[in-house]
Amino acid sequence: MYNEPMLRDGALKNKTILVTGGGTGLGRSMSKYFLELGANVIISSRKLNVIEATAKELEQETGGKVLAVVCDVRKYEEVEAVIAKGYETFGSIDGLVNNAAGNFISPTERLSNKAFDIIVDIVLKGTYNCTLALGKKWIADKQKASILNIVTTYSWTGSGYVVPSACAKAGVLALTKSLASEWSKYGIRSNAIAPGPFPTQGAFSRLFPENLAKIIDPLERIPLKRYGEHQELANLAAYLISDYASFVNGEVVTIDGGEWIYGAGEFNAFDKVPAPMWDEIEKFVRGKKQE
Repeated sequence: MYNEPMLRDGALKNKTILVTGGGTGLGRSMSKYFLELGANVIISSRKLNVIEATAKELEQETGGKVLAVVCDVRKYEEVEAVIAKGYETFGSIDGLVNNAAGNFISPTERLSNKAFDIIVDIVLKGTYNCTLALGKKWIADKQKASILNIVTTYSWTGSGYVVPSACAKAGVLALTKSLASEWSKYGIRSNAIAPGPFPTQGAFSRLFPENLAKIIDPLERIPLKRYGEHQELANLAAYLISDYASFVNGEVVTIDGGEWIYGAGEFNAFDKVPAPMWDEIEKFVRGKKQE
């Protein structure tokens, strides 16, 4: 059941949703499900050929309407142009999914300041550019709307080797919660999803190239011992962006199969203890208590 659609047909009918980074990976998967639920979708990316091909595929797969617009989310004027084109095409925009991101694994001391800037600018600056530009429009038009940000569990724990991403995602998390408080009076909700491993051809393979995956198996960190299915995340995203979640505000939903709490538990590594060894451990513990 976990890889099947969750919401009723037409749950997003008459809504238009802007998905940044919607041409590939999880952005594409979310966009597809929004379309299946009756929404119009605007997808943006810096690569025109990618989003145009995706838009054509998604329309053929779902029968929905997709607008593909080139946009570098780091540039506010390009974000404004996407929004203007969206309103021109569909008449309104009802939801924003800040999905565009960048990341790579590296010891922090090996990074140049420019490498740091690239990640922070895409993730944090790109998110607040889109949020601010659309938010101003929504507030001026007195339109209710929903914002959904894609963060990570290390947004609040931090993590080595992805420090620019951790810094940027922490900022996005703060933005999510802050605007949930400030913009609620305008009828604008703000929530986030913190996904665990959902394999994609692009980002996942860059973070866990084959030679590294042989040393560090991501599945060993997940209690459920499987990766997430794209439909699972799309189901959650559709719910949070929909009116069904109209009382959900300022929330961050982790969907990672228990990965981050498993890593945080001091004694969870005891999973590796063979069953017969527990008999010996119990005898030792009981012996100590008797002394």
